[in-house]
Amino acid sequence: MAVFGIEQDRFTYDGEEIRLYSGAIHYFRIVPEYWEDRLRKLKACGFNTVETYVPWNLHEPQEGRFVFEGMADLERFIRLAGRLGLHVIVRPSPYICAEWEFGGLPAWLLAEPGMKLRCADPLYLSKVDAYYDELIPRLVPLLCTSGGPVILVQVENEYGSYGSDKAYLEHLRDGLVRRGIDVPLFTSDGPTDSMLQGGSLPGVLATVNFGSRTAESFAKLREYQPQGPLMCMEYWNGWFDHWMEEHHQRDAADAARVFGEMLEAGASVNFYMFHGGTNFGFHNGANHIKTYEPTITSYDYDSPLTEWGEPTAKYYAVRDVLAEHLPLGAPELPEPIPRRTYGTVRVTERADLFAQLDRLSSPVTRPCPETMERLGQAYGFVLYRTRISGPRTGQVLHVQEVRDRAQVFLDGTPAGVVERWDPQGLPVTVPEGGAALDILVENMGRINYGPLLSDAKGITCGVRLDNQFQYGWTMYGLPLDSLEGVAYEPLAEGEAPGGPAFYRAAFEVDEPADTFVRLDGWTKGVVFINGFHLGRYWERGPQKTLYLPGPLLRRGTNELVVFELHGAVSPELLLTEEPDLGSAVPVVPEF
Repeated sequence: MAVFGIEQDRFTYDGEEIRLYSGAIHYFRIVPEYWEDRLRKLKACGFNTVETYVPWNLHEPQEGRFVFEGMADLERFIRLAGRLGLHVIVRPSPYICAEWEFGGLPAWLLAEPGMKLRCADPLYLSKVDAYYDELIPRLVPLLCTSGGPVILVQVENEYGSYGSDKAYLEHLRDGLVRRGIDVPLFTSDGPTDSMLQGGSLPGVLATVNFGSRTAESFAKLREYQPQGPLMCMEYWNGWFDHWMEEHHQRDAADAARVFGEMLEAGASVNFYMFHGGTNFGFHNGANHIKTYEPTITSYDYDSPLTEWGEPTAKYYAVRDVLAEHLPLGAPELPEPIPRRTYGTVRVTERADLFAQLDRLSSPVTRPCPETMERLGQAYGFVLYRTRISGPRTGQVLHVQEVRDRAQVFLDGTPAGVVERWDPQGLPVTVPEGGAALDILVENMGRINYGPLLSDAKGITCGVRLDNQFQYGWTMYGLPLDSLEGVAYEPLAEGEAPGGPAFYRAAFEVDEPADTFVRLDGWTKGVVFINGFHLGRYWERGPQKTLYLPGPLLRRGTNELVVFELHGAVSPELLLTEEPDLGSAVPVVPEF
């Protein structure tokens, strides 16, 4: 049992002053076999603390069904950090942002009519309370006061960037205390007047998040918290990427310099991120500032450790700065994780999506198109099907407020693509007797930050031919959480992949190691390896490869499945030891 406390302007641990040199590592973005490797590399850099968010949507994917196994084994991750001699900061807010799907909120909240998010709405609070009744008792035995490594727990996250409901923050604070959290609580917000006014609570430690302008940021915090330890809870030493943009990189020397400024100010620091990891599956989020911007599969973040766990120049620059302030001793880096090139893999089987609908989905018939959430689905795709009358000439098809990307087919023939950021109408000609209309809509990630957080997916406002809404829809939910029902046929020799369709390949591995899936010539889709969903690819970039951790491979025969939406130049892809996150553009995050 230990006591972590706050005394005037300093943190204390069992009465002795302590400064926190912390790095963010998200257990849910790393295969569990690599948790120890990443944590050891954090410690070898001189850090004494690890910080992690806790995503609600991972742990309660359906209301009342809780998951704390595998990549969701939060307790195992925390215990492992403790065994390695690290303190732990836990951020179990209902909302986490983190460029994670819906900011960590579960999609099923959006199926509740009239629910208001992130405020003292009784319906919303009842859902949070039910989740906390399951989550918080798992954390209490891991607190330092119970002999565990957890020293700080967060109340909500960057709430001042969203709202001003003190009753909501007080409800969360009181709920944490009532359920047994007896370590110091904190809030974290941007260093501005409005953010600190909206997000902080009396009696709760306030911290600030920024990437530069150290003196200015801490000065603003001092205006609202004259006494208390200075802490940058999120030091943005890198940045994340969106599809259709370039890869962001921050100069290592500049990142280390700003870190040094914080140390000179006597502050504690949490690197966001120290190791970013991967948005496996459909878990990437999205931003919407001027337009919708979905986040890529890689969450490399240009961190001190790469997406695949390799120390970078930034790692060593940061370590050198820290060594100027405290003795680090000899580095104890684990052995590098091997990477291998397995070569070209050829897909040999094909399964057309439209022929698989009844194997993958139970259709629902309604007068109007329903959102994904109203269909009881969180992620993936929905196929909307109806029949339109004919003949019609010179009309324009409008998929109104599509979220996020729709492929339109008329009698099975592609008629065009409608994208949320490019909501064009599609000219259509319908023959006498009518035509079948299929619209395949992809959820590319719910918005994770800002006022547009309530981001329902699918077709949200109907389908029109000119001004005439079309009714009578059959909908097939396609979460793709299992592909066991897919029936494949041999791919003909010389046949190029089309889409939308599933393509399967088998390849042999003698010794599993990290590798990267390169899909040059493929257009857009998702990849599965031995049933595990690696994530999305898209020719628009920036990333050109998908990280495939070695523990997902097995000795002998492995199965790789590509769900391709449009088509490919050839039925081949490459497993290479060389990652490619795209051409880089420099960035210096502020706040």
